[in-house]
Amino acid sequence: MAEYQVIARKFRPQTFKDVMGQEAIVTTLKNAIKSKRLAQAYLFCGSRGTGKTTLARLLAKAINCEQPVDYEPCNQCTSCLEVMAGASLNILEIDGASHRGIEDIRQINDNVGYAVSGNYKVYIIDEVHMLTKEAFNALLKTLEEPPSKVKFLFATTEPHKVPATILSRCQRFNLNRISQPLIVKKLQHIASRLQVDVEEGALRLLAQRAEGGLRDAESLFDQILAFEEGKITEETVTAILGLMPREIYFEIDRAGKEGRLVTAFEIVDRIFSEGKDLTFFIEGLIDHLRQILLIKVSSHPSAHLTDNERKKYHETAALYSKEQCLDLIEYLLEAQNKIKSSAFGKVCLEVTLMHVMRSHFRLSIDQLVHHLSILENRIKDKEEAPPSQQAKEQPKQSIKLPAIQTAKQSPPLTSPTAKNLNESPKRIEQGDLEKESGRKDTSFLIHKNLEGTGPAQPTFTTIDPTPSFADLGKAKKEQPPLPTPQPSPIQKETLRPVHAYDTLMHFAAVELEGKLQKN
Repeated sequence: MAEYQVIARKFRPQTFKDVMGQEAIVTTLKNAIKSKRLAQAYLFCGSRGTGKTTLARLLAKAINCEQPVDYEPCNQCTSCLEVMAGASLNILEIDGASHRGIEDIRQINDNVGYAVSGNYKVYIIDEVHMLTKEAFNALLKTLEEPPSKVKFLFATTEPHKVPATILSRCQRFNLNRISQPLIVKKLQHIASRLQVDVEEGALRLLAQRAEGGLRDAESLFDQILAFEEGKITEETVTAILGLMPREIYFEIDRAGKEGRLVTAFEIVDRIFSEGKDLTFFIEGLIDHLRQILLIKVSSHPSAHLTDNERKKYHETAALYSKEQCLDLIEYLLEAQNKIKSSAFGKVCLEVTLMHVMRSHFRLSIDQLVHHLSILENRIKDKEEAPPSQQAKEQPKQSIKLPAIQTAKQSPPLTSPTAKNLNESPKRIEQGDLEKESGRKDTSFLIHKNLEGTGPAQPTFTTIDPTPSFADLGKAKKEQPPLPTPQPSPIQKETLRPVHAYDTLMHFAAVELEGKLQKN
């Protein structure tokens, strides 16, 4: 039984034209071979799975090829076959992580001068940033002035860890991340070569999870092929990778707009019962809000979405504002780290989803600033206006009181000294009471018949029993008026009428202050 070879190795590019997403670098290398202007050292930088080691091997194979075709390796001559089999003596590939000491570099310096049978002797050092400081220092002189037939090719994912003295002696190439359409195209080519039936949506999910690394996408595709023997669907990939369907995120949008906060607990229960990864779920929610923000800004979502998904996103975009999406994405990026380190991941996720849903009922910073500016302008205009105009502009508050029967309709006031209630009552005017008591009295209690029918009811009056100066036989002493205390600005603010809108703006100002301090 032949040994199985993984997809990432089986379909590794063997020529420059097979390299995807690095056209500028490929063109530069081929022109250097064409014009015979090869540098003594090259440094390939980039994230994982973008083709750093592949480009180094292709360059080493091309400059040693016996019958190059358009400056591409022919893959048929002896030199190319030895390189492909890993048995070439002219191309030495070294792992910088395991051969990182000064003794390993000394061995390279001792053997670098030996003659080669082919065109060039090439040293490929992968993960070169793992070398020690002493090893880098030992390599400096040889790297700057190597023999004419010796080339150094370095590959690293962390170029900032490489000393500047090494960087200055190399031609540096920064590799780009592979775009999702190119990854999908490569996976479709692999599927056709393997005669596998797979949906395009499933390949898009793999490309999305790869995050720009072609090798990661190929490894995930290899895992899917081991799980499913028949047609590979989008649901299959979602289940294997532990992802949640995109429809869940649309349900969060609808529930938040309708105020159904209980949906957050239901979704989190489903995530835990199905054993989904919390980090993947938050990443999916961030990408979901990013698609909505992209529609709000440019009216066009990402190109990798289907027509049905684009339609749903255009409908959902009406539920959010640009500021709301930005705040939620920033909040979710912080919440993702908290969920990773928290011992109560379920509770953290529930609170996070409730915060996302409640954002539909929260005023944005722009709205708060707008309302506060309006209030500030009103206060400024009122302070600058003259007193006469302020009195005119003072709003009159109309107070509605219960209807009271007028004096003409009320029964006449009777004297409390009447001996018989059946006698004709003597009408008592308010002025007579003032003359008798020597003071004004305003505490009349009027008993009236609410229905306006039936016999007249007796009416009574109450008089203040406090003795006056006339009762005591003393003249009223004029007292100087007491000075009216002037309220302080704080008291003025406290004593002014409180309106529901003022209370709302007070809370808005507090929330705005917290947001500004945070930013």
